[in-house]
Amino acid sequence: MKKRKRHSPEQIVKKLRDADAMLAAGKTVGEVLQSLEVSEATLSRWRTQYGGMKSEEAKRLKTLEDENNRLKKIIGDQALDIQMLKEITKGN
Repeated sequence: MKKRKRHSPEQIVKKLRDADAMLAAGKTVGEVLQSLEVSEATLSRWRTQYGGMKSEEAKRLKTLEDENNRLKKIIGDQALDIQMLKEITKGN
């Protein structure tokens, strides 16, 4: 079993461009997948998520998604704090 490799948004956009170029040059999907060392499911997911993006746009999307997750965690923590404070004040 091969170790999973994380690709940066820039690497993904480059691999998608490479895949399109290889397919246009007449390579089969199997050859493209083997060359890029990804599965068909991965390539399909990448196309859905990053298709048509420039690498700067993909990087910005990833940054925004990370920030969004960070903010959601903060909100979750605050909701827990509020809930604890309500429980504490209920006893008084």
